[in-house]
Amino acid sequence: MHFKLIVAFVEDNKTDEIMEAARAAGATGCTVINNARGEGLEENKSFFGLTLSSQRDVVLLLVEEHLSRKILEHIGSVGQFDEKPGTGIAVVIDVEDAIGVVHQSKELGEIVEERI
Repeated sequence: MHFKLIVAFVEDNKTDEIMEAARAAGATGCTVINNARGEGLEENKSFFGLTLSSQRDVVLLLVEEHLSRKILEHIGSVGQFDEKPGTGIAVVIDVEDAIGVVHQSKELGEIVEERI
């Protein structure tokens, strides 16, 4: 079984919604890293030296390769990544090897067979 890693940078108030969308599209779990900070094309505004920007979370999803595109598109749609600038970004990275996922391989195999 081959895996991809989806890394999504999302507004912290949309993290739960993104996690639910990923699960609905076939993800079996995720890891969330809280309180990330980022900057896009325009610099963040500041007020008396304090940065006025919303907090971001990093959502990490190790997913079966055949499900990765569907999950990516679904979280992008739910998070409105393409519709509203600054709402989030997600990328897919190839995973050469993974351990600790043996317990999920049977379930993932069944899910992949159903969706392909």
